Amino acid sequence: MTLHLKTILLFIYIICTLLACKGQINSTEQQTTQEVTNTALQLDNQIWEIFQDSKGNYWYGSNGRGVYRYDGNQLTLLTTDDGLVGNAIRGIQEDTHNNIYFETTEGISKYDGDTFTTLHPTNSIVGEWKIEPNDLWFGYDANDLYRYDGENLYELKLPGQDLYLAFGKDTFGDPFNANNNSPYAVYGVDKDNDGNVWFGTITAGAFRYDGKSFLWFNEKELTTLPDGRVPGVRSMIQDNDGYFWLSNFYSKYKINPDSPKGYDKLKAVEHLDGIIKDKLPYFNSGITDKKGNLWMTTYGGGVWKYDGKVLSNYDIHNGKETVLLICIYEDKDGVIWVGSDNDGVYRRNFEQFEKFHP
Repeated sequence: MTLHLKTILLFIYIICTLLACKGQINSTEQQTTQEVTNTALQLDNQIWEIFQDSKGNYWYGSNGRGVYRYDGNQLTLLTTDDGLVGNAIRGIQEDTHNNIYFETTEGISKYDGDTFTTLHPTNSIVGEWKIEPNDLWFGYDANDLYRYDGENLYELKLPGQDLYLAFGKDTFGDPFNANNNSPYAVYGVDKDNDGNVWFGTITAGAFRYDGKSFLWFNEKELTTLPDGRVPGVRSMIQDNDGYFWLSNFYSKYKINPDSPKGYDKLKAVEHLDGIIKDKLPYFNSGITDKKGNLWMTTYGGGVWKYDGKVLSNYDIHNGKETVLLICIYEDKDGVIWVGSDNDGVYRRNFEQFEKFHP
């Protein structure tokens, strides 16, 4: 066999091998592998997401600089240069196989520790709306709603409602986002203690999905306010009494199938005006900690804690300006973390929040 023929056969073998490997990749995924060596000296000032994975690594998602990984010793920055689909991070999750998922304004990336895979919606329309134990839900960039079952990414639409009848006025989407003027734009996705999935929208209220049907929360504090402000339902949390707090301190809700609306609505905090004073009574991120306390962040209003009886506030300043808080997170040791829009990350140390320096 001549050298020229051997070269041709080797070339054909390599091409066939590559095509075979490509055929093994799910049609909804696109892989990019890069060697990640980007050591960072400090976190960006705009950190919108915080997450601790099953291995103990911390992830800090920025609003345009990529995502930072901190293993306790080294801080590493991952960006689109490494295969990440977008640098503005809107959510971080982990599946049962220890893959990390990053919601970005450009799409969703799956990271297995070595390879980034971009998820793309499947063309299938079979079995889209359902709840499976290991499903992941995404609502990135306030534009789209997705369910990922480990193989397929389903693009979903919330059921349309008579918004004018419910709110008594025309209802539009985000006034600051010309690319998406839908009132159903998803601003938050959360799961309750029973595994039901909650979706918060920009001006169409909130939806609870139990795997079979939807329950719609169409209260006027969940849409455009009388003065024109659009807070959006960004976070839905459940307290120890089974009530749900939907991004504000005005009301709390409890599921009640015997009620005409399917839920009961109560005042969340007594004497609220005297407590919040001139601060906006809405929160953009909230959690229920391991002790059952509610923790909520506000943009310019500090951190709020509700222990079931008292609503208290923690102001965070850096000596020059008020820290504008975006996200809040509790790690495996019970430490509360907050990410900001102007001063990086803070974590709770006893009764105060201190700036975090990796």
